[in-house]
Amino acid sequence: MSGTEKSKAHAEQAKGKVKKSLGRAVGNERMTAEGHADQAKGNARQAKEDVKDTFRH
Repeated sequence: MSGTEKSKAHAEQAKGKVKKSLGRAVGNERMTAEGHADQAKGNARQAKEDVKDTFRH
């Protein structure tokens, strides 16, 4: 996995986790949903890069 894409995936996952936790803490359902979506986007980006790595080797 390229370093740039890997760091983007981890950053999105972390941002999503923080946003989701903060949304739950303050009772904001929209923020919780956005955090979940950001986290899923990061997971998808990481999965895509893992598949690309598999085909490279």
